[in-house]
Formats: sequence, C-alpha cells, structure tokens
Amino acid sequence: MTKLMTRVLISLAIVMMILSACGPQSQPFQPTTTDAQTSLSTQTPEPSAIPPTATPTEEPIRIWFDPTILEELLQGDLSAMVAQYGAGMAESHLWLSFDPGSELSQWVFALVAPFATVQDSITGQEWLNFWQTGAIPAVPELVVDLSVFTALSRRFGMTSADVKTMAPEELLTYCQANNAWAVIPFERITPEWKVISIDGQSPLHKAFDLNSYPLQASINLSTSDAFQVEPEAFERVLAEFQGIMPTTNRDPEKLTTVILTGVTAMTRATAKEMEIYGVLSPAKSIGEVMREADLTHVSNEVPFAADCPQPEWVQQTLEFCSDDSYIELLREIGTDVVELTGDHFRDWGPEAMLYTLGMYDVEGWGYYGGGKSIFEAKAPLKIEHNGNKIAFIGCNAKAPGYATAGETNPGAFHCDMDYMVDAVEGLVAEDYLVIATFQHDEVYQWQPEPNMIKDFRQLAEAGAVIVSGSQAHQPHVYEFWGGSFIHYGLGNLFFDQLGWYDDSDKAFIDRHVIYDGRYLGVELLSTQFFNWSTPTWMTPDARAVLLTRLFEYSHQYSLEE
Repeated sequence: MTKLMTRVLISLAIVMMILSACGPQSQPFQPTTTDAQTSLSTQTPEPSAIPPTATPTEEPIRIWFDPTILEELLQGDLSAMVAQYGAGMAESHLWLSFDPGSELSQWVFALVAPFATVQDSITGQEWLNFWQTGAIPAVPELVVDLSVFTALSRRFGMTSADVKTMAPEELLTYCQANNAWAVIPFERITPEWKVISIDGQSPLHKAFDLNSYPLQASINLSTSDAFQVEPEAFERVLAEFQGIMPTTNRDPEKLTTVILTGVTAMTRATAKEMEIYGVLSPAKSIGEVMREADLTHVSNEVPFAADCPQPEWVQQTLEFCSDDSYIELLREIGTDVVELTGDHFRDWGPEAMLYTLGMYDVEGWGYYGGGKSIFEAKAPLKIEHNGNKIAFIGCNAKAPGYATAGETNPGAFHCDMDYMVDAVEGLVAEDYLVIATFQHDEVYQWQPEPNMIKDFRQLAEAGAVIVSGSQAHQPHVYEFWGGSFIHYGLGNLFFDQLGWYDDSDKAFIDRHVIYDGRYLGVELLSTQFFNWSTPTWMTPDARAVLLTRLFEYSHQYSLEE
C-alpha cells in the first residue's frame, strides 16, 4: 500500500471517528515495557527516509500543510510558506504533518481539568487507559480539538468513544459544565485550567522532563510516494522551515515561576522554637520547593533589631522584633522579594526599619510596599526574568497608624486606592504583568469582608493579573475576576498560631507560572502546622479535604455574588 493511500485511509478513519464516534480504529499504542512512563515517552515513530532519486523533478516544489496542524503555526510565520508552496495532499511533493519524517518542531500538550478539581495527578498507564478505553475513576470523558486528536492518534492509536472533539474555544465551558478533562497545547493553558501531572511530570514545572512525558508530538517534513524529490531540494526546503518554525511550543528560557506566601513573623513562639531546634528548622519541609522558584516572595512583617531580646513563648505586648540571625531562614528558602506592608514593620521604631532595609540591601533582595520614605514605599518593584516583565506593588489597607512611611520617615505605605489603580494601569501600559498584594483586614474565616472584596477587585479591574492577600492567618477563598486571579488570603508561612482557630494551622503557598509575557495560572500548594514554627506539606488525604473546602466555599461565595 502506498504512503499516500495509507495517509488517506488514516485521515478518513479520523473523520469517521469524529462524525460517528464508532468508526474502525487503528492499531492502538501498546507499552513495550512494564514501566508505563518509559513506554509512553519512548514510542516515537522513526522518521521516514528520503526516497532515492530516479528522475529529478524540475517542477516547483509543492507542499501539503496538514490542516490539523495548530492554527497558530499556519497563520503565523508559516503563512508565507503556505502561500508560496501550499497545495493539496495528492498533488504535493512534501508533507508537513504529524506523520513520520524529519522533525521540525516538538509540540507539548497538557492534560487539564477545570480549576476546581481536587485530583492533582495520574499515572502514565492511567493516561493510556483513558485514551484507549475511557476508563479512569471519577472522570466521565476527555475532550480535545482536532489538532490534538490527530497528534495523539498518531502516537497512541485511535481513541475510545469517550474522547470527543470540539472547537478549542468550547473546551473550557464544556469541561466546567460536565466535569470533563481536556488535552490542550501548552501555549493555550489559561488560569481557569488546572494542569494534571502525569507520573509527576507537569509542563508547568521548571524541572519538567520532556523525555518522561507522554503528551508530546513532533511536526515533521516528509516526502510523498507519488513524487520523487532530489535530496538537495528536500534539504533546501527543510532548512527553510528550520529558519522559520519554532523548535517547540514550550521553551524553558521563556518560563518564570513566582511563589507568593502569607504572613511571616519570626517572633514569639516561632522564634522560641527556632532557638531550640535551629534557625533553619522551619524550612525543612518546604525549603526545596521554595528555592526552586525563580522569584520567591515573603511578607516579613517583623523588623530585625540589634537589641532584640530573647524570644518568649508568650509575649504580653504586640510589639515584635527578630534577631539578626533569623535572616538565615529567609536565605534558606531562597527569598528574592520582600513585601513590607505588614502591621508590625514599625514596632521597633525607625532605626530598626532602616536597619532591616540595610540588611535586605546587602542580600540584594528587592522590596516594595514599604521603604525608607513614602516615595520608596509607593514605588513598584520591577523585575525582568526570561523576557517576562513583572511588577510587584502593595500597601497596608488598615488604619493609618500601621503604615508610617512619610517624606522623611520609613515605614509601610498606607493604601491610597486612587494611586494604586493609576499605578497598576501605568504598569500595564508598560507591558508589565502586575502582582498586587495587600495587608488587609484580618478575619478568621474563609469569606473576605466586603471592603476587602472592593479593594481587591479594583486592582484586578485595573489590570493586575494576580491580587493576593498577605494578611490572612488562615486560608481564604479565591475567585477569577475578569482575566485576573484573586486569592483573598493564603494563611501563615512562618507564625505561631497553631490551634488559635480551626483553620489557623493550614495555609497555601501559591506558585504562579508566567510564560512568554503571559500569565498561565497558579498551583495551590498546601501546608499544615504541627508545631509553632514549621509548615509541613500536607498528606494527600489532608490536601484533598482542604481543596474540597476551598472549592466549595469559593463556589458558594461566587453564587452569592
């Protein structure tokens, strides 16, 4: 059977599958080893050889551009080549498609579910079962667009009847309404999707290993059986494609991860345990993940002071300080950005504030929301990383007494919402992705207060892609407001409130992902305290309970709105 006829038959089978969901299936992909991860990631078709030249063709090269290749490619840099070389499949010398050939680009896909999904991961074998039989617990169906369907059919064979195709713009709404999952190209990830990892691999992660990940496909240039092409002509066209096509849709050099945290206050019982168990002891569970982020944020409310007394388990006043040695803990977790909007930054007076800022300057850490003067405190912190322009801005929304920054004195910046809105809009106009944070009202409940909702939404509407509450001593709800992600409160990072309230022992660490100048979304990492100082990653069962509550409370809250 000729290659052309084979290709036609495969295409016909795909069309019949889409129209009737009951057509004949091609031979499914089968693992060749007992290791699902290895078998899924290594079963890649060998490129087809360039057929030997018999009678060189003198007619212009014609190329069939498989219409199931992603629109972003065909309508982008390739559009000129489509206009120059494009022709029908039967009359073309060369094909650009997901079929075997000389690889031009490796395309990465993501398994996604609606954001309010508790499950975090599946195994490689579960994925294969899902694709071929539709069998996976708690997931009724999988939906894809035609490009993904074609690419994965080449790799894993035809699908079960539970895999449906639909237009890319319909996938999210359908999945949210039907509790379905989807596979989408990496570049189409948006904040309202949750990316499901496979065998621990997620394309959102910095440590992502493409060789251990099944959801990938190569776009190749191959020759048609109907025509003979000289190797020199093939190589010339191949080089032309190589000069235009991206080698992948997931370039790690365009990725930035940002970790946002809640309250840090290295004082009182937290500091007492640090003295007993070691200054670095609070980082023993979370330290590696915190350090891995490109930008790690802490909201350190308490100043360092050279004359800070020894900590006590219980302190009669609410005026706090930290010993100089405790900065080692902030180093240990890879701190890059310090938020200074906290209530207690001014507790030990102006000398301690200036002393603390000097320590941060020595470390090379950026800070915002507070400073040596009102001018420094109001100024956004602008950072560029891997081509991504990111700006942090924040303020203290409580009574003005907590925020002492003035023209000649240091402190936190008291919120001026007109200024904040104007500043966010200005940063957006400069192409910054804005992360806005608040030290706002402290409420020991999941629901934010109305004044908090108003302020957070104002900055989201001004264009901040992330608005996060740094004040909360327990987790609060989240919402998507326009194109922004709002998390009203994360809980404590380092602070001694174990047992104070039902949920003051729980917290989130939010890992945000930015790619090529666009906000992709957030991973909600969950911690729990079992002593006064050390956040510990939750067990899977405890995490499932916490996420279920978060999603239920957030959904109830959205319905009330």
